[in-house]
Amino acid sequence: MNISQPSFKLDYGGKIEREIEKLISAFDECNFDTGRYPRRWLALKLLEADEDVLVRVQAAPNGQKILSVAQTGSKHLQDMLGDEVDMLAADRRYGFINGVVRQALQRPRLDRITLTDRIDDIVTHKWLGLPVFFAVMYVVFRLVIDVSSPFLDWTDAVINGPLANWIRLLLDLVPLPAWIHSLVIDGIVAGVGGVLVFVPGLLILYFFLALLEDSGYMSRAAFVMDRFMRVVGLHGKSFIPMILGFGCAVPAIYATRTIASRRDRVLTSLLVPLMSCSARLPVYVVFGLAFFGSRAGTVIWAMYALGILVAMLAGMVFTRTILKPDASSAFVLELPPYRQPSMKSVLIHMWENTREFVRKAGTMILLASVLMWFLLNLPWGVADQRDSYFGKVSGAISPVFAPLGFGNWETGGALVTGFMAKEIVVSTMSQIYLNDLEAEESAPTTFVEDLPGIVRGFGEAFISSGRIFLSIIPGVDLVMDETEVEDTVLSIALRERFTPLSAVSMLVFVLLYVPCVATLGAIKQEFGASWAVTSAVYQTVVAWVAAFLIYRAGLLLGFA
Repeated sequence: MNISQPSFKLDYGGKIEREIEKLISAFDECNFDTGRYPRRWLALKLLEADEDVLVRVQAAPNGQKILSVAQTGSKHLQDMLGDEVDMLAADRRYGFINGVVRQALQRPRLDRITLTDRIDDIVTHKWLGLPVFFAVMYVVFRLVIDVSSPFLDWTDAVINGPLANWIRLLLDLVPLPAWIHSLVIDGIVAGVGGVLVFVPGLLILYFFLALLEDSGYMSRAAFVMDRFMRVVGLHGKSFIPMILGFGCAVPAIYATRTIASRRDRVLTSLLVPLMSCSARLPVYVVFGLAFFGSRAGTVIWAMYALGILVAMLAGMVFTRTILKPDASSAFVLELPPYRQPSMKSVLIHMWENTREFVRKAGTMILLASVLMWFLLNLPWGVADQRDSYFGKVSGAISPVFAPLGFGNWETGGALVTGFMAKEIVVSTMSQIYLNDLEAEESAPTTFVEDLPGIVRGFGEAFISSGRIFLSIIPGVDLVMDETEVEDTVLSIALRERFTPLSAVSMLVFVLLYVPCVATLGAIKQEFGASWAVTSAVYQTVVAWVAAFLIYRAGLLLGFA
């Protein structure tokens, strides 16, 4: 019989907390009886490799399975964080205690001021802290777009050039019906490939976010946002899941378990999906490059900032209506000293998050692309995609989006499929729009013939990215008069159907509208179906109103 869990939970950091949750889930999956031990405490002790606990668990039924999960998680944390789990956990405990002591006691100011203190005087300043945070995020997202652009062009050229040609060549070797050729090229390659084009941008995004986390700055960001968050009835601890939401909203929802108050957990989970997750980045990038060129990074940063602003406004509304605050709790957070990030940990973090995105592209987006191809080609032999099943359904709902500036059936259908996952918006558009473009006739080539060009293109992309990265140093300009980055095939197609104003309206709608199925599932699991429905409804309404106001205001100001 499990004893009741304490209401207080010490946050051991996102990476350790994820492994603790995995072990707790393993207890349920293996029907492991934890006896009189609290499940969370037992999971942590297993990760710390406590000898007495290991012996007791090994002797229990299904104990070996639990130990296997614990050993895997412990090794993973050691590789990621560069230290043993018991040392890392102890460090977090002492950090928390130190934070409590600093808030409870007043001591004479010491003459010795460290470098960390000098930096914190700026980045945690009452008035400067928030502008510094937004400036840091602006630089990150500019780098994500500018540095990844050469690799984006290279990936697009490889997927829609040599890779597509090789697949056609292989298909021609086998006597297959024409519709299978179309399914593979126009469905799978166009759909999955249209999303994989943006993997370089995700790699760079996760790289810089991991740098900020390992350097110690993310703790300062939560501290700075505490005063801002209290305006909406939350505290800085709620900003940590929101930061995680920049990667994916699902683990961010689960990260709210470290917040003591259920009311705060619910409110935080309603705000997390407004953060621009990595799945939205492909949509931002393709529209940004298509319509705003060198200013694409600024536009994408504005989307991230707008998500935070709308989250704050939504929080104020919820706080004054259905989620009125209970007794306020103190916010105690360890501010670790700044340190040089471990490159191994940063690269592992970058790879694992990007691998999850690619895995999704290989499963969910692949299935969605195949399903979309059939819907676009049924009834069988339909000449115009608008007359297909997908086209008819999309056409029926497209008038809803007409006041927002994108009332065509193609965009309406892409937004509907985005309910499964936001990156599928790009996948759907790739299938619809690229099939309308006439394919250039080119002589078939072999792998050996294409390989030198692929390698040379990668080298040129690497050099261009390096020049762009070094050019962020004041006074250094290695880009000079280089030719502008080439458009992707999809960007060219979008310019024929959108204006810059309707593109901005579209981006705002994608930023704010209904969370994906996985996110709603996480909210349902944590808080119940009613809150999942609340999240879906209120975000869709807010998205429509925000896009409508921006589009109509733009028309009045003459930006059509």
